[in-house]
Amino acid sequence: MTLDLLADLIARARAAGADAADAVLVGGTSLSVQRRLGKTEHLERSEARDVGLRVFVGRRSAIVSSTAVDPAGFPALAGRAVAMARVVPEDPYSGLADEARFVDAGPLDLYDGAEPAAEDLIARAAAAEEAALAVPGVTNSEGAEAGFGLAEVLLVTSAGFAGQYRRSSHSISVTALAGTGTGMQRDYDYSSAVYLADLEDAAGLGHAAGEKAVARLNPTRPATKKLPVVYDPRVASSLLGHLTGAINGASVARGTTFLRDKLGQRLFAPGVEVVDDPLRVRGLRSRPFDGEGVPTAERLLIEDGVLTTWLLDTRSARQLGLRTTGNAQRGTGGPPGPGSSNLFLRPGALTPAELMSDIVEGIYVTELIGMGVNGITGDYSRGAAGFMIRNGALAEPVAEVTVAGHLLEMFAHLIPANDLRFRRGTDAPTIRVEGMTLAGA
Repeated sequence: MTLDLLADLIARARAAGADAADAVLVGGTSLSVQRRLGKTEHLERSEARDVGLRVFVGRRSAIVSSTAVDPAGFPALAGRAVAMARVVPEDPYSGLADEARFVDAGPLDLYDGAEPAAEDLIARAAAAEEAALAVPGVTNSEGAEAGFGLAEVLLVTSAGFAGQYRRSSHSISVTALAGTGTGMQRDYDYSSAVYLADLEDAAGLGHAAGEKAVARLNPTRPATKKLPVVYDPRVASSLLGHLTGAINGASVARGTTFLRDKLGQRLFAPGVEVVDDPLRVRGLRSRPFDGEGVPTAERLLIEDGVLTTWLLDTRSARQLGLRTTGNAQRGTGGPPGPGSSNLFLRPGALTPAELMSDIVEGIYVTELIGMGVNGITGDYSRGAAGFMIRNGALAEPVAEVTVAGHLLEMFAHLIPANDLRFRRGTDAPTIRVEGMTLAGA
């Protein structure tokens, strides 16, 4: 695939009457293996290419997409897009990004080379599941999956921008079940990385999943009370998702976020920092430019506890009288929208054990259920499971409880531990939040 292909599509759009246009092509290859109880249940390989064309006729715009990336069909595709744009309402904030330009982002190291053999993935999945089943107390398996993916993104605009990048990915996941009958419990572990060499050991993941499932057997349901809540890293990152959703420029422009008037104000304790870094070497969401061709850069969203910026694409920035932050994301079938890349909460100074050491009674959350978060009001209420904390140590497992609070209060009382690991694209260390409500029996 070449940039010349998209340049030709742009030329067709201009010839059809577009004042400006951009075109994006997303190609991908994926290979995945699913294995359960010693048998390979599913092996799938797929390839796909999609092209999207966005045209502007004055302040009107339209988008068309196609899975048939054939230059012979470009005139018709461009003609349909321009015809659609001429009949939609004007949008005073539409248009290409003025900031789009090519900048050498340096070696992001996002491509691992050749596709692995299916036999290698089968062996990886088998190692994970066998290790899980070997844990005493594990009675069944929901299986293990190993995968490989390669994605390539090309973007060309009529203003002269042309850029492309590709990113590989490797993954392994495993889910174990412990106990019998209605008392069964499940848990999982997984790893993903751009480079196979950075992927966590399959057997180690399987063993961890098995131990976690066994530890959850015979859960209790404590009484309702207010107490400290400690979030395990795999669920702590969800709090960052609620933050970025609330500072998304599109929501801010509509006024549909509880943080709409909080720019420049302190939300977290002094010293707390939240970073969006699209230029991390081998980052799962790294990219040299955003969905509009704007160069990306590391940004402190929260600096010393203070909200410093919104996440903006061109349209939301124009609505707010600001400049894009290079956070546009897009597919082939829709317009760009703001979003984060490699997002993380900087670690604190305390170990997880030190973070919990003074908690007489609390809850350590390892799983969150449901979507009970109101982005307009900031009210927070989610189903949870995990373990009680008693006198600074993990105690009996708990399930079927709810943790509730308000995100402003939660942010203000959030304390990060020092155990940050980059595993998921959005990452956080263990987090302690004071004064939440545990709703149980």
